[in-house]
Amino acid sequence: MKYVVISPARNEAEFLPETIRSMTSQTVPPAQWIIVNDGSTDATGELALRAAAEHSWITVVNVPTGTSTVSRGGRAMEAKEIKAFHKGLEQLKVPDWDFIVKLDADVGFAPDYFARCLAEFAQDPKLGLGGGLIQNKIGDQFIAETAPAFHVRGATKIYRRACYESIGGIPNGAGWDTIDEVTANMKGWKTRTFDDIPIAHYRYTGAANGSWKNGVKNGLWSYIAGYHPVFLLVRCARQCLHRPYLLGSAALLHGYVSGYMKGVERAGSDVVRYMQEQQMNRLLGRPTMWR
Repeated sequence: MKYVVISPARNEAEFLPETIRSMTSQTVPPAQWIIVNDGSTDATGELALRAAAEHSWITVVNVPTGTSTVSRGGRAMEAKEIKAFHKGLEQLKVPDWDFIVKLDADVGFAPDYFARCLAEFAQDPKLGLGGGLIQNKIGDQFIAETAPAFHVRGATKIYRRACYESIGGIPNGAGWDTIDEVTANMKGWKTRTFDDIPIAHYRYTGAANGSWKNGVKNGLWSYIAGYHPVFLLVRCARQCLHRPYLLGSAALLHGYVSGYMKGVERAGSDVVRYMQEQQMNRLLGRPTMWR
Protein backbone atom coordinates (compact mmCIF):
# COMPACT_ATOMS: atom_id res chain seq x y z
CA MET A 1 0.00 0.00 0.00
CA LYS A 2 1.52 3.27 -1.18
CA TYR A 3 0.95 6.46 0.80
CA VAL A 4 1.82 10.13 0.32
CA VAL A 5 2.02 12.82 2.99
CA ILE A 6 1.46 16.59 2.93
CA SER A 7 2.55 18.71 5.90
CA PRO A 8 1.68 22.41 6.10
CA ALA A 9 4.37 24.14 8.19
CA ARG A 10 4.38 27.69 9.52
CA ASN A 11 7.24 28.66 11.86
CA GLU A 12 7.81 25.08 13.05
CA ALA A 13 11.62 25.21 13.38
CA GLU A 14 11.35 24.11 17.01
CA PHE A 15 9.42 20.92 16.25
CA LEU A 16 9.97 20.10 12.55
CA PRO A 17 13.28 18.30 13.21
CA GLU A 18 11.41 15.74 15.33
CA THR A 19 8.79 15.27 12.60
CA ILE A 20 11.57 14.81 10.02
CA ARG A 21 13.37 12.33 12.27
CA SER A 22 10.14 10.39 12.78
CA MET A 23 9.27 10.30 9.10
CA THR A 24 12.73 9.35 7.85
CA SER A 25 12.84 6.51 10.41
CA GLN A 26 9.66 4.84 9.19
CA THR A 27 9.89 1.12 8.45
CA VAL A 28 7.44 1.82 5.62
CA PRO A 29 8.41 5.22 4.18
CA PRO A 30 6.02 7.33 2.10
CA ALA A 31 6.22 7.44 -1.68
CA GLN A 32 6.37 11.24 -1.35
CA TRP A 33 6.36 13.69 1.54
CA ILE A 34 5.52 17.27 0.65
CA ILE A 35 6.44 19.91 3.23
CA VAL A 36 4.71 23.23 2.55
CA ASN A 37 6.74 26.04 4.11
CA ASP A 38 3.90 28.54 4.40
CA GLY A 39 5.60 31.91 4.78
CA SER A 40 7.74 30.98 7.77
CA THR A 41 9.98 33.64 9.28
CA ASP A 42 12.17 31.17 11.16
CA ALA A 43 14.39 28.29 9.96
CA THR A 44 11.50 26.03 8.87
CA GLY A 45 12.35 26.39 5.17
CA GLU A 46 16.04 25.66 5.66
CA LEU A 47 15.32 22.57 7.75
CA ALA A 48 12.90 21.25 5.14
CA LEU A 49 15.32 21.85 2.27
CA ARG A 50 18.12 20.14 4.16
CA ALA A 51 15.92 17.06 4.64
CA ALA A 52 14.92 17.10 0.96
CA ALA A 53 18.60 17.14 -0.05
CA GLU A 54 19.10 13.92 1.89
CA HIS A 55 15.92 12.09 0.83
CA SER A 56 14.68 12.09 -2.76
CA TRP A 57 11.08 11.40 -1.69
CA ILE A 58 10.82 14.72 0.21
CA THR A 59 9.51 17.73 -1.72
CA VAL A 60 9.54 21.27 -0.34
CA VAL A 61 7.05 23.93 -1.44
CA ASN A 62 8.10 27.41 -0.35
CA VAL A 63 5.28 29.96 -0.15
CA PRO A 64 6.70 33.52 0.13
CA THR A 65 5.85 35.41 3.31
CA GLY A 66 3.87 38.10 1.50
CA THR A 67 1.61 35.55 -0.21
CA SER A 68 1.38 32.94 2.53
CA THR A 69 -2.06 31.67 3.55
CA VAL A 70 -1.45 32.75 7.16
CA SER A 71 -0.56 36.34 6.25
CA ARG A 72 -4.17 37.09 5.32
CA GLY A 73 -6.51 37.47 8.31
CA GLY A 74 -6.84 35.90 11.74
CA ARG A 75 -5.54 32.42 12.34
CA ALA A 76 -8.57 31.22 14.31
CA MET A 77 -11.26 32.02 11.77
CA GLU A 78 -10.05 30.10 8.72
CA ALA A 79 -8.46 26.76 7.93
CA LYS A 80 -5.32 28.24 6.41
CA GLU A 81 -3.44 24.99 6.94
CA ILE A 82 -5.80 23.39 4.42
CA LYS A 83 -5.12 26.14 1.91
CA ALA A 84 -1.45 25.26 2.38
CA PHE A 85 -2.33 21.55 2.05
CA HIS A 86 -3.87 22.21 -1.35
CA LYS A 87 -0.78 24.11 -2.43
CA GLY A 88 1.20 21.00 -1.59
CA LEU A 89 -1.28 18.81 -3.43
CA GLU A 90 -0.38 20.66 -6.63
CA GLN A 91 3.14 19.20 -6.34
CA LEU A 92 2.07 15.58 -5.91
CA LYS A 93 4.15 13.47 -8.32
CA VAL A 94 2.89 9.98 -7.38
CA PRO A 95 -0.22 9.13 -9.44
CA ASP A 96 -0.84 5.64 -8.06
CA TRP A 97 -1.06 6.41 -4.33
CA ASP A 98 -3.42 4.37 -2.16
CA PHE A 99 -3.55 6.70 0.87
CA ILE A 100 -3.06 10.42 1.34
CA VAL A 101 -2.08 11.89 4.71
CA LYS A 102 -2.50 15.36 6.15
CA LEU A 103 0.18 15.50 8.85
CA ASP A 104 1.14 18.41 11.08
CA ALA A 105 4.78 19.50 11.22
CA ASP A 106 4.92 19.48 15.02
CA VAL A 107 4.44 15.78 15.76
CA GLY A 108 6.59 12.80 16.61
CA PHE A 109 5.90 9.08 16.25
CA ALA A 110 7.48 5.64 16.40
CA PRO A 111 9.26 4.04 13.40
CA ASP A 112 6.36 1.62 12.89
CA TYR A 113 3.63 4.30 13.08
CA PHE A 114 2.55 4.20 9.45
CA ALA A 115 3.08 0.44 9.14
CA ARG A 116 0.66 -0.09 12.04
CA CYS A 117 -1.85 2.45 10.73
CA LEU A 118 -1.86 0.89 7.26
CA ALA A 119 -2.39 -2.52 8.87
CA GLU A 120 -5.62 -1.19 10.39
CA PHE A 121 -6.85 -0.22 6.92
CA ALA A 122 -5.83 -3.59 5.51
CA GLN A 123 -8.01 -5.35 8.07
CA ASP A 124 -11.13 -3.34 7.25
CA PRO A 125 -11.89 -2.36 3.63
CA LYS A 126 -14.70 -0.05 4.82
CA LEU A 127 -12.32 2.01 6.95
CA GLY A 128 -11.96 5.22 4.97
CA LEU A 129 -10.29 7.61 7.39
CA GLY A 130 -8.10 6.98 10.41
CA GLY A 131 -5.14 8.15 12.44
CA GLY A 132 -3.22 7.63 15.65
CA LEU A 133 -4.17 8.79 19.13
CA ILE A 134 -2.99 12.34 19.71
CA GLN A 135 -0.97 12.82 22.90
CA ASN A 136 -0.47 16.52 23.61
CA LYS A 137 2.72 17.67 25.28
CA ILE A 138 1.59 19.86 28.16
CA GLY A 139 4.44 20.81 30.44
CA ASP A 140 6.53 17.70 30.95
CA GLN A 141 3.67 15.28 30.32
CA PHE A 142 1.99 13.76 27.30
CA ILE A 143 -1.78 13.69 27.76
CA ALA A 144 -4.02 11.73 25.40
CA GLU A 145 -6.86 13.68 23.79
CA THR A 146 -10.39 12.44 24.26
CA ALA A 147 -12.76 12.56 21.30
CA PRO A 148 -15.75 10.71 19.81
CA ALA A 149 -14.85 7.28 18.46
CA PHE A 150 -15.46 8.39 14.86
CA HIS A 151 -13.28 11.50 15.12
CA VAL A 152 -9.70 11.68 13.85
CA ARG A 153 -7.73 14.74 14.92
CA GLY A 154 -6.57 17.11 12.20
CA ALA A 155 -2.91 16.67 13.12
CA THR A 156 -2.91 13.15 11.66
CA LYS A 157 -5.49 12.26 9.01
CA ILE A 158 -4.99 9.21 6.79
CA TYR A 159 -7.49 8.91 3.93
CA ARG A 160 -8.05 5.80 1.83
CA ARG A 161 -8.06 6.96 -1.78
CA ALA A 162 -11.60 5.74 -2.55
CA CYS A 163 -12.91 7.54 0.54
CA TYR A 164 -10.94 10.71 -0.19
CA GLU A 165 -12.33 10.86 -3.71
CA SER A 166 -15.89 10.01 -2.66
CA ILE A 167 -16.01 12.94 -0.21
CA GLY A 168 -14.47 15.30 -2.74
CA GLY A 169 -11.15 15.64 -0.94
CA ILE A 170 -10.47 17.76 2.13
CA PRO A 171 -12.93 20.68 2.37
CA ASN A 172 -11.17 23.99 1.78
CA GLY A 173 -12.47 25.94 4.74
CA ALA A 174 -13.40 26.17 8.40
CA GLY A 175 -14.78 23.02 10.01
CA TRP A 176 -12.95 20.81 7.52
CA ASP A 177 -11.85 18.20 10.09
CA THR A 178 -15.44 17.50 11.11
CA ILE A 179 -17.09 17.87 7.72
CA ASP A 180 -14.72 15.34 6.14
CA GLU A 181 -15.52 12.52 8.55
CA VAL A 182 -19.25 13.30 8.76
CA THR A 183 -19.41 13.18 4.96
CA ALA A 184 -17.44 9.92 4.95
CA ASN A 185 -19.82 8.33 7.47
CA MET A 186 -22.80 9.58 5.48
CA LYS A 187 -21.40 7.83 2.43
CA GLY A 188 -20.95 4.53 4.26
CA TRP A 189 -17.29 4.75 5.30
CA LYS A 190 -15.96 4.10 8.77
CA THR A 191 -13.75 6.68 10.47
CA ARG A 192 -11.88 6.21 13.73
CA THR A 193 -8.84 6.95 15.84
CA PHE A 194 -6.46 4.06 16.51
CA ASP A 195 -6.32 4.20 20.30
CA ASP A 196 -3.32 1.87 20.60
CA ILE A 197 -1.14 3.81 18.12
CA PRO A 198 0.10 7.01 19.80
CA ILE A 199 1.44 10.12 18.12
CA ALA A 200 2.96 13.00 20.09
CA HIS A 201 1.71 16.52 19.37
CA TYR A 202 4.13 19.14 20.62
CA ARG A 203 1.98 22.20 19.93
CA TYR A 204 -1.41 21.05 21.11
CA THR A 205 -4.61 22.02 19.29
CA GLY A 206 -5.53 25.66 19.86
CA ALA A 207 -2.35 26.55 21.74
CA ALA A 208 -1.49 29.29 19.25
CA ASN A 209 -4.83 31.05 19.71
CA GLY A 210 -5.48 31.18 23.47
CA SER A 211 -8.52 29.83 25.32
CA TRP A 212 -11.05 32.47 24.25
CA LYS A 213 -10.10 32.58 20.55
CA ASN A 214 -9.88 28.81 20.41
CA GLY A 215 -13.34 28.45 21.97
CA VAL A 216 -14.82 30.99 19.56
CA LYS A 217 -13.18 29.18 16.65
CA ASN A 218 -14.60 25.84 17.80
CA GLY A 219 -18.07 27.37 18.16
CA LEU A 220 -17.93 28.92 14.70
CA TRP A 221 -16.62 25.74 13.14
CA SER A 222 -19.35 23.77 14.92
CA TYR A 223 -21.93 26.05 13.31
CA ILE A 224 -20.35 25.62 9.88
CA ALA A 225 -20.16 21.84 10.28
CA GLY A 226 -23.91 21.75 10.98
CA TYR A 227 -24.25 21.27 14.73
CA HIS A 228 -27.84 21.17 15.98
CA PRO A 229 -28.43 24.10 18.40
CA VAL A 230 -29.69 21.74 21.12
CA PHE A 231 -26.58 19.58 20.81
CA LEU A 232 -24.40 22.70 20.94
CA LEU A 233 -26.09 23.83 24.17
CA VAL A 234 -25.47 20.41 25.70
CA ARG A 235 -21.84 20.70 24.64
CA CYS A 236 -21.63 24.14 26.28
CA ALA A 237 -23.07 22.69 29.49
CA ARG A 238 -20.48 19.93 29.49
CA GLN A 239 -17.72 22.47 28.85
CA CYS A 240 -18.63 24.11 32.16
CA LEU A 241 -17.20 21.02 33.86
CA HIS A 242 -13.77 21.47 32.28
CA ARG A 243 -11.16 24.22 32.17
CA PRO A 244 -11.55 27.04 31.34
CA TYR A 245 -15.06 26.38 32.71
CA LEU A 246 -17.45 29.28 32.05
CA LEU A 247 -15.03 31.10 29.75
CA GLY A 248 -14.77 28.08 27.46
CA SER A 249 -18.53 27.59 27.39
CA ALA A 250 -19.19 31.27 26.68
CA ALA A 251 -16.61 31.32 23.88
CA LEU A 252 -18.11 28.22 22.29
CA LEU A 253 -21.61 29.68 22.36
CA HIS A 254 -20.39 33.06 21.12
CA GLY A 255 -18.67 31.49 18.13
CA TYR A 256 -21.74 29.44 17.20
CA VAL A 257 -24.19 32.36 17.53
CA SER A 258 -21.87 34.70 15.62
CA GLY A 259 -21.86 32.28 12.72
CA TYR A 260 -25.66 32.27 12.71
CA MET A 261 -25.98 36.06 13.06
CA LYS A 262 -23.47 36.74 10.28
CA GLY A 263 -25.07 34.22 7.96
CA VAL A 264 -21.83 32.29 7.57
CA GLU A 265 -22.12 29.62 4.90
CA ARG A 266 -22.52 26.13 6.37
CA ALA A 267 -21.60 22.73 4.99
CA GLY A 268 -23.83 21.25 2.31
CA SER A 269 -27.47 20.76 3.31
CA ASP A 270 -27.19 16.96 3.13
CA VAL A 271 -24.19 17.01 5.50
CA VAL A 272 -25.95 19.37 7.94
CA ARG A 273 -29.07 17.23 7.89
CA TYR A 274 -27.08 14.04 8.49
CA MET A 275 -25.05 15.67 11.27
CA GLN A 276 -28.15 16.91 13.08
CA GLU A 277 -29.93 13.57 12.73
CA GLN A 278 -26.94 11.81 14.24
CA GLN A 279 -26.67 14.30 17.08
CA MET A 280 -30.35 14.09 18.01
CA ASN A 281 -30.18 10.29 17.86
CA ARG A 282 -27.26 10.46 20.28
CA LEU A 283 -29.20 12.65 22.70
CA LEU A 284 -32.13 10.23 22.48
CA GLY A 285 -29.94 7.15 23.04
CA ARG A 286 -30.37 5.74 19.53
CA PRO A 287 -27.62 4.18 17.36
CA THR A 288 -25.33 6.77 15.80
CA MET A 289 -21.89 7.15 14.26
CA TRP A 290 -20.63 7.63 17.84
CA ARG A 291 -21.08 3.88 18.39
